[in-house]
Amino acid sequence: MSSKELLLVAEAVSHEKSVDREVIFEAMEEALAMATKKRYHNEEVDVRVSIDPEDGTYETFRRWQVVDDNFEEFESGMHLYDDQAEERGLKIGMGEIHEEKIDNVEFGRIAAQTAKQVIVQKVRDAERAQVVEQYQDRVGELLSGSVKKVTRDNIIVDLGGNAEAVLPRSELIGREVFRVNDRIRSVLTSLSAEGRGPQLMLSRACPEMLISLFEIEVPEIAEEVIEIRAAARDPGARAKIAVKTNDGRMDPVGACVGMRGARVQAVSNELDGERVDIILWDDNPAQLVINALAPAEVESIVVDEDSGTMDVAVLQDNLAQAIGRSGQNVRLASELTGWNINVMSVEDAESKQEEESISYIEKLMNALGVDQDVAEVLVEEGFTSVEEVAYVPIEELAGVEGFDDEIANELRSRAKDALLTQALASEESVDGVTAEDLISMDGMDSALAGELAKLGVFTMEDLAEQATDELMEIEGMEEQRAAALIMTARAPWFEETES
Repeated sequence: MSSKELLLVAEAVSHEKSVDREVIFEAMEEALAMATKKRYHNEEVDVRVSIDPEDGTYETFRRWQVVDDNFEEFESGMHLYDDQAEERGLKIGMGEIHEEKIDNVEFGRIAAQTAKQVIVQKVRDAERAQVVEQYQDRVGELLSGSVKKVTRDNIIVDLGGNAEAVLPRSELIGREVFRVNDRIRSVLTSLSAEGRGPQLMLSRACPEMLISLFEIEVPEIAEEVIEIRAAARDPGARAKIAVKTNDGRMDPVGACVGMRGARVQAVSNELDGERVDIILWDDNPAQLVINALAPAEVESIVVDEDSGTMDVAVLQDNLAQAIGRSGQNVRLASELTGWNINVMSVEDAESKQEEESISYIEKLMNALGVDQDVAEVLVEEGFTSVEEVAYVPIEELAGVEGFDDEIANELRSRAKDALLTQALASEESVDGVTAEDLISMDGMDSALAGELAKLGVFTMEDLAEQATDELMEIEGMEEQRAAALIMTARAPWFEETES
């Protein structure tokens, strides 16, 4: 193949595949380099070919890298030791490349076949790179395409422009069935350029699918008059979305439902008949949970911010409705609001609250040295721990009915004394019983020493006699750390043996 023909081939392939000429020349250079290496039979060599894109001429170079004597992967055909480089009179440093020009191979039939294979792979890589660039900013967006292929596990979707996406059957809704050439809409969930090339992963079961469909059906969402704050789905069965309006004159729920339910029905039809509950968003978490559990009516609600849990009480007749089939309603409400929701009957809620109140009252009576009446008043006012009594603003404590400044100060003083006593007792439980050698041992801290004391381990000698499995009873203990602690405790044994 002449230099002119080489240029014509590069131009033709570049135009046909919409790939830069540089990519084609790289493929040709790689093919020529591979053909050149075959001249050296079984010897591993490093060859570089450089094609001039202006006139199609090319030059071939053999390459050696300079390495030191400790280089483990030395190949005589590809590397030179530094002393060998000096013998050749080469003035190059460690790690640098020495090149020598050698005769070109003819760009004949074998080289052309190799170049074709390389070019095909380069073109595929270039096309995949274009797909990545085209879709990297569209993750989470609703895409439309046609079914190209249906397999047992996936549906291959043609998005146009040489872009194909994979829709796993696990991401379909219910028992959806698609055939080749069917139009399909789904959300781009991820894009991967690893492995065999970029893969666009689609889903019809994710919450973003529901949100995207409402954005299409409800113009007010696109206009930012209405905002979708959260969504949760049980694909193909039921879903919930929480909406709010930025215009006080508009009903966001009604706007999403549409005239005679036309808008929500259009969304439901696309989702294989999935039932969609539209609820009003509220910045008050308790009210949001109440809205999310609709149509069940909530009688009372107790919020535990520390654990992110809400105990919701409903009438016995509404209990099944609030929980939903197989817990579906409460599960979706929990996903939507981000709170762990415990639904119970009013009777169960009252019983639980009574048990908790009794526990709080007993703790306050014992810690503060007050009678039951005072403890009951504190619990009724929301004081459930000694810490709250000790650190709440004094005005709030004095504002309790029947209390005055004197009583409030006395209660606060007793609460702080109780906390101090607890702290000293905790230190004594470690320092007073546990030996100094164990407390000062490498890798030990007071909290761990306290846990060991519960296991009857008070000295380094006690710890040395333990097995790793015995220490694994401590919550959060890792096997590697347990073994290290035991070996540290046994160190004096080995010192005695050596002496």
